[in-house]
Amino acid sequence: MLSVRPLEIQEVLEITPKKIGDDRGFFSETFNRARMKDHGITIDWMQDNHSYSAEPFTLRGLHYQEPPFAQDKLVRVLRGRVLDVAVDIRRGSASFGKWVALELSAEAFNQILVPIGFAHGFLTLEPHTEVLYKVSAPYSAAHDRSIRFDDPVFNIQWPLNGSSPCLSPKDAAAPAFKDIVSPFSI
Repeated sequence: MLSVRPLEIQEVLEITPKKIGDDRGFFSETFNRARMKDHGITIDWMQDNHSYSAEPFTLRGLHYQEPPFAQDKLVRVLRGRVLDVAVDIRRGSASFGKWVALELSAEAFNQILVPIGFAHGFLTLEPHTEVLYKVSAPYSAAHDRSIRFDDPVFNIQWPLNGSSPCLSPKDAAAPAFKDIVSPFSI
């Protein structure tokens, strides 16, 4: 069984697999191609990625890859909690430049499906957070792009509680949204 719910931007989905538990723990099919297909999700996943962040307020993003290596992402948290954000960068979209956020956690056992055409990022909210995500295309350094997490055009409400985020050098140097030319359109 699988619960699928569209977020405020309809193409971004919250997916929650069923957990079957007893006194030993639980079992879950976190991905099942046939059950996904029943909900119209027919993405051919190519690779799994696993990230670990030691400290809270580690911010990874906003990232996307240009075609032909553009990626759909199916993201879930194995340990801890994150605020996961998807920004629509599809030219001609009614939600172009708008964002949607979803808190993902090991406890909630939910996932987010971020489709091609969206920049993606997340902020860890607890120490020792682990995130696992499937992607529909392999990583390509030549096609890897980023946008500033704090771009004023987006005005994303990251729950930093007065702290500065821990950023990679790449994310700290990311260009503003106005300085990129999105390769995606509707």
